[in-house]
Formats: sequence, C-alpha cells, structure tokens
Amino acid sequence: MYASDVLGIVYSNVYDDCISELTSVRTMGSVPFAGRYRLIDFVLSGMVNSSIGQVGVSTKANYQSLMDHLGSGKPWDLSRKREGMTLLPPFSLNGDGGVYKSRIEALKGMMNYISKSGKEYVLFADCNVVCNLDYTDFIDSHVSSGADISIAYKRGIAPKLLDTMSFQFDGDRITDVAVDAKAEEACDYSLNIIIMSRVLLERLINGAISTGAESFERDIIAKNAADLYLRGYKIEEYAKTIDSLQSYYDINMQLLSGEFKDLFKADRPVYTKVRDDMPAIYGVCSDTSDSLIADGCIIKGTVENCVLARGVYIAEGAVVKNSIIMQDCYISANAKINCAILDKDVVVKPARELSGAETYPLYIGKGITV
Repeated sequence: MYASDVLGIVYSNVYDDCISELTSVRTMGSVPFAGRYRLIDFVLSGMVNSSIGQVGVSTKANYQSLMDHLGSGKPWDLSRKREGMTLLPPFSLNGDGGVYKSRIEALKGMMNYISKSGKEYVLFADCNVVCNLDYTDFIDSHVSSGADISIAYKRGIAPKLLDTMSFQFDGDRITDVAVDAKAEEACDYSLNIIIMSRVLLERLINGAISTGAESFERDIIAKNAADLYLRGYKIEEYAKTIDSLQSYYDINMQLLSGEFKDLFKADRPVYTKVRDDMPAIYGVCSDTSDSLIADGCIIKGTVENCVLARGVYIAEGAVVKNSIIMQDCYISANAKINCAILDKDVVVKPARELSGAETYPLYIGKGITV
C-alpha cells in the first residue's frame, strides 16, 4: 500500500468548453450530477477512499461555486491541520496576472506546492470522467511494475475532446501515443488518470518549459513514449467521459436504467456537501416512476424517467419526462417538459410546454423564467 506516499492533483476546469452551457457560471468540477452530487465529488471520494490524504485542486475561472461546494474539504475528511485539501489559484508563468493557458503552465505554477508536499508520487485526474475507482490497485501496480508513468485507459469510442490520447501496446507497455486522432472505431483511450514520481514530474515540466512546450499530451507523454516506460492500466469498471452536453444528458439518463449500482458502491461511498433538508414529499395525485429523486423535492404532478435535484417543486398537473431538473427549480401547474436540462432556480410558468429530443436535449440556463 503506497497511497500515503501519493499527492493527488485534480483539474477542475480543463474541459469546460465541451459543456459551455453548464460551465458558463461554474467550473466543470462543480457541475451537478445525479441529483445530489457535483462532478468533483467522484474523483475526490475515490482518492480519499484510497487513503490519499493530500489533494490539490487546480482552479482557473468561474470557481466561486467550486469554493462554496468544497469549503474546507470536511465532507471528504480533507479538513486537516496537516495535508488535507488545497485550492490552487490559476497563476500563469509570465507574471502578468493572467491565468495559465495549458496543463504545463498549470503544473509549473503549482510546482512549489508539489515539491513542498514531499510525496514520492503524484496522481492526476480530471473532473469530466464519471467513475468510482479504487486508486489503490492503480498506485500499487504502478510502483511494483517499475514504470516511469502509468496511465489509466478504457476500451471504446474515444471522447471528442481536444488532445485525447489513444495507445498502442506491447504487453502493458505503451509503444505509441496518438493525440487527437479522432478515430471512429473502438480504441484504447486515456482517461487522463496519470501517476508518476514527483522527481520525474519536476524534470519533465522544467524541460518542457525551457523548450516552450505547451501540450502535456504531445510534448510530455507522446514525445517521451520511446524513452520512458509508459504503462497502461486498463479500467474495466464503470467510467464514462463527458465530452458534450449530449453525453452529460446520456450518462445521467443511463443511471436510471441500472447503471446506478455500478457507480455507487457501499464499500466506496461518494461524499458530497451536506444539505440538511426534509425527505421528498409526494402528493396524493403524484405519479413517479424510474427516476432519481433527491431530498427536499415536492412532487404533486407526474415525473417519469427523470433526475431531480434537491428542492425541486413539481405542481399538480405538471408532467416532466426524460429530463434533468437541477436544484430549486419550480415547475408550475399543467406545465409539460420532455427531454430537457433545467439548470438551477429555473421557473416554468403554468401550462408552458418545453420539449427537446433524446438526441438533442433542450437546455434552460440558471435562474431563467420561462
């Protein structure tokens, strides 16, 4: 067991552009998911459940909601006198007060924090991968293999994200790295869960900065595939990558069809900020089926195949189907909603009809009255 020698680094903003509708007012890490969680909850919980006791969260923009959600890190047992959770500000390299422009600049900006941690290894993860991994096996296999860098990967259609890596192997050794190949067929693609030694990371980042490199994937991983022992670690467990508003909708909906149990496990709980609220209340005329309903909801109408966050109100006569309704939305009497994503605090007036499609969900922004 080597997890106590590992520093966790979580990128909260890297792929904000892929779901810009949801991240215009928040970071990727604080995007609501499955009714009562935020995306960052899954990676933080995975690290804590694997006995990683020091985690740095890299920020960039729109991180007020992230700060509010994380607080001191207490829900994840990361509010500690020593180690614990640290929010890392988005300092750039050039000293002009701007934010970093790449992973390499972000890492250079936080290198002092990484060096002072004294940890032997550094584990990186993004917030757009929905999974509940046991990082212990990943860490132990990396150390015992003698690899320079280990990268978690999954077999399937690669997500449509900038700089997505896909791999070719000789055994478990990565022999070739394709970056942003946009293959339409199944491949072994990176989940951007990466571990390496702190000393190696410092050397690679300093070398990349000195040569003006900008892409972590191209200029550090792919460039060193022939010189370093890059090792793949295949993930067989549930792991879904969010690369668009459509995939965000689909992954939420898939939880309703039985995949919920693959993500939430008794031996690996997912922690989140606690909001004390009453249990959901169902009116005498309500009709609810195949849905995730968070606490604090009041349902007097019909809800079918939906994800409802805390504090949602569904009035009498309202019909909501195949939709994601975020926190504190109010659906008035006789309104009809289908295949929609309603952000927080949306108000739908009486008898309004909102409809998208399963392949093109309708999105209503935060605080809008329709």
